[in-house]
Order: sequence, then structure tokens, then C-alpha cells
Amino acid sequence: MAVAAVVVGAVAGWGVWQAVGDSGGGGGADRAAGQTPRSATNAPATSGGSPSGEPTASDDGKKASPSPSPSADGPLKGKVVVVDPGHNPGNFQHTTEINRKVNIGTGMKECDTTGTTTNDGYLEAEFTLDVSRRLRTLLEQQGATVEFTQDGDRPWGPCIDERARIGNEAEADAVVSIHADGSGTGNRGFHVILPGSVDEGAADTRPIVGPSRALGERIAGKFVRATGTAPSNYVGDGTGLVTRQDLGGLNLSTVPKVFIECGNMRDSNDAALLTSGAWRQKAAQGISEGIVSFLRG
Repeated sequence: MAVAAVVVGAVAGWGVWQAVGDSGGGGGADRAAGQTPRSATNAPATSGGSPSGEPTASDDGKKASPSPSPSADGPLKGKVVVVDPGHNPGNFQHTTEINRKVNIGTGMKECDTTGTTTNDGYLEAEFTLDVSRRLRTLLEQQGATVEFTQDGDRPWGPCIDERARIGNEAEADAVVSIHADGSGTGNRGFHVILPGSVDEGAADTRPIVGPSRALGERIAGKFVRATGTAPSNYVGDGTGLVTRQDLGGLNLSTVPKVFIECGNMRDSNDAALLTSGAWRQKAAQGISEGIVSFLRG
């Protein structure tokens, strides 16, 4: 029943996109490390953002539109959203720290990873910060209180268990972890990762499985409409949704939470989108609209 709802939401939006023409895809799967990215020696990422974290100029040279001040009386007044920009630009310089194992309930896993890059060296961690900052602006305009797990303001991490803890301690109404994938060439399209049912050790996702799926379905449907990109052609059976039980950020969450893999950095067509500031704004818009739809019921 839930999968059918996603097909109606995400794929129906995909049909609208097909009617007006192809503007590219998205993606998501394994992480790629072991490469020297173009900005591995830089700490905080500034791509598409100012020191305050608000988007200014994008990598394609287009200025982001100035945004009005947050609306204290918007429809999301009183709602708390935690945005989790995946990885950290400094992780490449702190492999010892990020390789340390932490408990994710179902076992032990690395504290964090470097994330992937495009073939030209654009860091996933730069992408996630830029989209997250744009997303924050949009949500604050709706009156939401937005907290980040990191904002390029720490040398590495945080670890996946701390990322989950930040959302839990904020008693967030929704948490979204922003990512891009490092899958094979030809693999395209975004997907949203939902928590599976886990009850083991420190992990008990059973109370959040339902609301997290509802959040993920809303984001998937709105993302299609805002970006014109298709659900993944390599995972999720065309629904744009994937359920996993091996991600500590989901396993340890006690509040509704999803991951979104916005595109595949290793596919040249997807990479062209991910490196476009204009497209990243559309991605932030789609995610924001999904969150707003979920929180307003």
C-alpha cells in the first residue's frame, strides 16, 4: 500500500516531467573514497554559500536570489527541522578519526566516510553543504526552526551516531540527511532512503518507520516536480524509495528521518546537474516542499 502511494506520487510527477522534456537525472548508492578531490586540502566548503551559510553565488557563476528574513509567523512556526549535510569537506584529512568504529545498534560501523566526488573532483561534501544551506533558507521562510548537524564549521565529522543524536536531542519534527551517490556510469536518478524496522541494541526504529515513510514519500514526489529528474533507474524499482537497516544515522534516530541521494556524481549527465547552482536550488526547493507537505499534514 505504501509503495503504491509512492508510485502515484513520485512516478506521476515523473510523467509530468516526461511530457515537457528531459533535463537530466539523479542517483545514489555506494561511497567512493581513495581519490584526491580538487579541494581535499580545503576545510570548510564555501561552494555556493557565504560564511554565514546562506547561498550567494553558485559554481556555474549564477547569483542565488537574495532571500527575505525568516518568517516567524509562517506555516511551520513551532516546527523544528534538523538538516544533516552528509560527510564533511575535511574528512579527507582526518581518515584516522573517521575510520573509528561506532555502535549503530545492529553492529559497528565507521564514524563517517569521505563521501564521493565527481570525476572532475567536486566533493559530495561541498554539494551537501550548498543544498543544505539553500534548504535552510527556504524552510526558515516558512517559519521553521532549522538546525544543522554541521555547517563546515568543524574539521571533520560528526560521527554518524552523533548526527542521529543531534536530531533526537532537538526533538525534531523531521530530519533529512542530504547526500549524492557514487555509483556506476549510466546509473541515474535520485532516491530517498527510509529506515527499516530495527530493534537491536541501542537501535529501535519501530516508532519512526511509519512517519519516516510518509516524510520520504512527500519528498520523493515533490523532488520529481521541482527538479524534473527521475527516480533512480538502479535501486528502488522506479519508486524513488529504498529501505535500509544498515545506516546508523537512521537506526539510532528516535524522530522521523530520511536520507536523500540527490544524484549520481559518477555519471556525467547527473554530475552536470549536481554541479549546477540553478539545479541545486531546485533540489533544495523539492526537498523543502516535501518537508512542508509532511509537517502540515
